[in-house]
Amino acid sequence: MPQYLSNELAGTTTGTTTAAATGYRPFASVYGARVKRLRATVTLASQTTSDTILLGTLPTGATFAYGVLTASATLGSSTVAVGISGTAGKYRAAATFTSADTPTLFGTAATVGAASPLAAEENVIATIAAANLPSSGTLVVDLYYSMPN
Repeated sequence: MPQYLSNELAGTTTGTTTAAATGYRPFASVYGARVKRLRATVTLASQTTSDTILLGTLPTGATFAYGVLTASATLGSSTVAVGISGTAGKYRAAATFTSADTPTLFGTAATVGAASPLAAEENVIATIAAANLPSSGTLVVDLYYSMPN
């Protein structure tokens, strides 16, 4: 029975490789890399659906791992997407968040399984839609990414 390599070990995106190319080494940002956290704490103050919130900047060479969303109060019917300008839901599609004080993981398979690290830094934003955010409370967004050692 063949033993298949992960895409990271094989240097492919097909998932059906049994041997890596001669001399191939996995990206240092995803294999044996250091995980780092970017934290954004936002005071809820009725931010409107026309607002975006800059959460931080992922550096060149980063590989997104996952995010965690935590709020001190339910966000009601407002939706929050996490992404970049032009691709609002790159890291989290617009969705409601109704679980107060419950850390919730997010990340799309396409970005978590990205074949290569970021070629340029990205300003990560939260985009508000459907309804304004609550008038009080705290929203914490943690973005975890890996970088070469």
